[in-house]
Amino acid sequence: MHIPDGYLGPATYGTMYAVTLPFWAAASWKLNRTLKAKQAPFLAIGAAFSFVIMMFNIPIIGGTTGHATGATLIAVLIGPWAALIAVSVALIIQAILFGDGGITAIGANCFNMAVAGVFAGYGVYRVVAGAAGVQSARRWLGAAVGAYVSLNLSALLTAVQLGIQPLLEHTPDGQPLYSPFPLSIAVPAVALEHLFLFGFVEAAVTALVIRYFQKNDPEMLG
Repeated sequence: MHIPDGYLGPATYGTMYAVTLPFWAAASWKLNRTLKAKQAPFLAIGAAFSFVIMMFNIPIIGGTTGHATGATLIAVLIGPWAALIAVSVALIIQAILFGDGGITAIGANCFNMAVAGVFAGYGVYRVVAGAAGVQSARRWLGAAVGAYVSLNLSALLTAVQLGIQPLLEHTPDGQPLYSPFPLSIAVPAVALEHLFLFGFVEAAVTALVIRYFQKNDPEMLG
């Protein structure tokens, strides 16, 4: 689900950098004001967890790969703004040091997984969990549903960004300059596997971790 270099044209990756930068700035400002010293290690752990879980790229039909992100789980445990930074840091390190995702596509990848994925997943979690107590089943159920929605939204955004390239960037005779696959190919190739497989894996992992904290460290969910 990491978009590599050469698959997005300047109009797309430039726009995604411009869209994502304000979220990075807002998250940094909020964390500078609200993050306590004792919470800083959890931010680092969240980034490390996201980094590790995203490194397990599993090849899927259609020539792409699928993976979990941990975005919703991190948002539930340390808040959505901290999760935005944690997932972004993981994606940036992967792109710069390991070539997993392109440098030009950092803005797009971070928006898809660290912005849209985090806030969609956390929003669903808050709606389902409501004012339920820490030990309520609504907590882990909301986190699971949120994780499923989060991962599938990230996959869909990735597919759409790839699929619109033939429309935006092409030669005068219509030959694509970047990603050559239209929406009719890109969306099924990227999104369907997350809809029917990886989304459920992400939901299950998220639910199990939340259940663990409910039993062993409920203060993390306070």
